[in-house]
Amino acid sequence: MANQWSSVTAVAVALTYWILVCQIEPVGAERLLRSTGVTESRAGEESVTKDGYSFMTKLVDLLWQGKGSSHHPVWPKMEFGWRVVLGSAIGFLGAALGSVGGVGGGGIFIPMLTLIIGFDPKSSTAMSKCMIMGAAISTVYYNLRQRHPTMDLPIIDYDLALFFQPMLILGISIGVVFNVIFADWMVTVLLIILFLGTSTKAFFKGVETWKRETMMKKGKFQETARLFESTSDPNKSPTLEYRPLPSGPPANTEPRLPADREASILENIYWNELMLLVLVWVAFLIVQMFKTHATTCSTEYWALNIMQVPIAASVTLYEAISLYKGKRVIASKGKQDMNCNIHQLLFYCGCGILAGIVGGLLGLGGGFILGPLFLELGVPPQVASSTSTFIMAFSSSMSVVQYYLLDRFPVPYAVFFMLIASVAAFTGQYIVRKLIILLGRASLIIFVLALTIFASAISLGGVGISNMITQMERKEYMGFESLCYH
Repeated sequence: MANQWSSVTAVAVALTYWILVCQIEPVGAERLLRSTGVTESRAGEESVTKDGYSFMTKLVDLLWQGKGSSHHPVWPKMEFGWRVVLGSAIGFLGAALGSVGGVGGGGIFIPMLTLIIGFDPKSSTAMSKCMIMGAAISTVYYNLRQRHPTMDLPIIDYDLALFFQPMLILGISIGVVFNVIFADWMVTVLLIILFLGTSTKAFFKGVETWKRETMMKKGKFQETARLFESTSDPNKSPTLEYRPLPSGPPANTEPRLPADREASILENIYWNELMLLVLVWVAFLIVQMFKTHATTCSTEYWALNIMQVPIAASVTLYEAISLYKGKRVIASKGKQDMNCNIHQLLFYCGCGILAGIVGGLLGLGGGFILGPLFLELGVPPQVASSTSTFIMAFSSSMSVVQYYLLDRFPVPYAVFFMLIASVAAFTGQYIVRKLIILLGRASLIIFVLALTIFASAISLGGVGISNMITQMERKEYMGFESLCYH
């Protein structure tokens, strides 16, 4: 595994270095020469000065151009045609897979919105968040009627949600700012590294779970066979007593397996935890609304941004201390005697913030990090997917509000694709849950998770590399953009 990570990192570093070397042009030479007193009368010395540029000076010129901005919103007209039909079909498939894996499906939505519908990359990011929100809300509604596959608990782990949701929303707010500042090629490199790593990790976890399920099936089969042999041969079981069978369900009803247990929505809601999560969401929303009336980069603007830190930290810290002292436990793991240590809690906090930053930056839901992380914690796949989606319902809705306040997407298109994603998510959940009950393999969820992340890496990475090549051919500005003048 370490060799795989080393290879992926080496390729990413080499690609980044090649882009910088090939694209470094003294695009800001005139501005820098003017600042050192060089005038047009010394034009003959310009070529010498340019040739004498150091690598770091060229790098600064490439990555920063004051008030420069390459973002020009492109919102196609909403009309029925082959683009909308094809885009809707791909969006339906992406939402169905994403909701099952607990990753949202943004890695499929963004290429579809960019290549087929015709949005610019950053508007596609905002639109993707709208679709993720629609799919997440639909999936949460479905899961609120489901129970834990092996324990008498809701399928959503509220302790995990309390710990990760505040950090994820905080990361989302940071990621939305980075979305304005970062160049597309930087996002592409980050995306490829993260997605290839997480998809590989999830795939191996799926294989491990599949093998464990196979062994359990063989064990149950052998036990059943031995029981059948002992009951069919009276000489081998002289003490066997025959008793009447217990009364079964009526003839018109089907026996319900534990994984298919349903309950009322009220039974599956932990109101105290839910209200705390809603309060965190509302607090962040109020801060974002005040930010719209603050001048970008002003003292008020940065003060409001900093206010988000104690809001998120207070709830996560409360949950972390409770987990550390054993007052609360991650019950869905089935190991209530195991407490988390400080290093684990700090690592999990970092993962939550990282998931939010990358989610806000790329327009994804953050589930591509939370899903594999929950599996590594020992949470069952069904609970990992449901809890990840539950957290994304809060984080994605926060991103939608932020993008709406920034006027980053057209509302009619957003409503249309949100409805498609909602229907697709509900359908995907229903079909996969039935398959799990039929086949007895919860590892299907893990494989769907790995497939969705890998497909996202291929699609988003391909689109990003294609855009990079186009920008390089046109000698376009490929550096950071100014947040204050955007």
